Amino acid sequence: MSSMANSIKAVELAKEQRDISVAEFFEKNRHLLGFDNKRKALLTTVKEAVDNSLDACEEAEILPEITVELIEMGEERYRVVIEDNGPGIVKEQIPKIFAKLLYGSKFHRLRMSRGQQGIGISASVLYGQLTTGRPAKIISKIHPDEPAHYYELRIDTKTNAPEIMKEEIKEWKKRQGTRVEIDLEASYQKGPQSVDEYLRETAIMNPHTTIIYVNPKAEQMIFPRSVETLPKLPKAIKPHPYGVELGLLIKMLGDSASRTVQSFLINEFSRVGPDTAKDILEKALVTPNIKPQDITRDDAEKIIKAIKNTKIIAPPTDCIAPLGEELMEKGLRKEVNAEFYCAVTRPPEVYRGNPFVIECAIAYGGQQVADQPASILRFANRVPLLYQQGACAITKCVQGTSWKAYGLQQSGGGLPSGPVTIVVHMASVWVPFSSEAKEAIAHYPEITKEIKLALQEVGRKMQRYVHKKVNMHQQLERASIFERYIPEVAASLSKLSGEKEQKILEALQNMVKKEDIQKEILQMETLNPEFEGPEKEKSEESEE
Repeated sequence: MSSMANSIKAVELAKEQRDISVAEFFEKNRHLLGFDNKRKALLTTVKEAVDNSLDACEEAEILPEITVELIEMGEERYRVVIEDNGPGIVKEQIPKIFAKLLYGSKFHRLRMSRGQQGIGISASVLYGQLTTGRPAKIISKIHPDEPAHYYELRIDTKTNAPEIMKEEIKEWKKRQGTRVEIDLEASYQKGPQSVDEYLRETAIMNPHTTIIYVNPKAEQMIFPRSVETLPKLPKAIKPHPYGVELGLLIKMLGDSASRTVQSFLINEFSRVGPDTAKDILEKALVTPNIKPQDITRDDAEKIIKAIKNTKIIAPPTDCIAPLGEELMEKGLRKEVNAEFYCAVTRPPEVYRGNPFVIECAIAYGGQQVADQPASILRFANRVPLLYQQGACAITKCVQGTSWKAYGLQQSGGGLPSGPVTIVVHMASVWVPFSSEAKEAIAHYPEITKEIKLALQEVGRKMQRYVHKKVNMHQQLERASIFERYIPEVAASLSKLSGEKEQKILEALQNMVKKEDIQKEILQMETLNPEFEGPEKEKSEESEE
């Protein structure tokens, strides 16, 4: 082909190229956001709306009360209605929050929250629009004396901008809150990956929340709150130096309003004071008074290396709010029928400069099936993870723990079997999900180490309970055997000693105390008393 023909072809190709908006991209790749099948689409829509409601209520210091209603419209179409008692949304923000992808306040904020990426509820609006052609309907009210604002919204996928189909003021008896209606193509089915299970698990990890749920069969389920106090509201922090990468540092330097690179390090990062900043720059051989914008790429790379070689205090942990052992156990007791419960909250740790906390809980025995695989409940920032279990770091850690040592059956490399529910929760300012759908936690070594330690800790607590229960049953069995021979023993002793047989019989029966053993076993199975084994616990850090 001649050079002239090549240039003509290049011009023709150039005419076909254009910008792709984020809405257009996800319009064709909706599976990345959790809409890869109709059943999952229903769950994702409910999940994103409920997560937003919980975050809004907690930030406004309101005990959440959320209503979820699924209405079957026929032909695999459903209406999802989510209503909360939160602070509401100001009028100007409603179109952007619900009809603009990658819009929100949580992406740039280093603070624990359920939503992080700004593509949650707006992606559900987009999916409903694509599958039914109908706009989302939103009504929101911020104060009893303020009017309620009603919108019908679509997303212009070419511009990723809100398209307002209808806007008006409506009468709404609610004091404040938000109500969202989305029509979408979906399918409803009960089971381990259903809306029903998502709400049940949400109630476990959010015991301060009341959820009223009406399924497509018009059956109402209420998950009442078990505590009347809100979780601690986490604070936003600055990024930690250990988590910064070269490209991000160069961008931060270019955008900085600081006058010197030393003040830049102090102002833009957590845990960097004047002495630490001076130490970093001395190791990097960079002049402290130089302007941030004058730092070259080579200098920035030297600063990154110097940061790695400088001892810097771990980031503050008031940016995360783990549920805590007591509330984890309360939430689990409320929704899982068992005979033994325990929970553990690990000390805060850091991955890539991001603080995180791992929590773990176990419910053992009761009416749970004894020979089935353990039920694994995974959570990230109090949000249930129902899909991609096999790809999640939590599942891999459960499989990699030796549960036989703790009284459960386990075949090589698999999940343990037994009457047990295992709960693992990661709380962090930035949960490293393995995909945009936020369904599985990535395998960072720092995270997997903490999960394993938490599992070992609750495993030891369960093992002590199981061991004591087995011992009590063995005592009961021995007592039952001895009880059968008491009359013969009493008769023989009476002949040998001359004592009355009845007196000896009563004395031997008092020695057995079978009723006391039965009573103690019943107490173990119903009241779950704290039990500490006779041997001192091994250090969890040294246990593999």
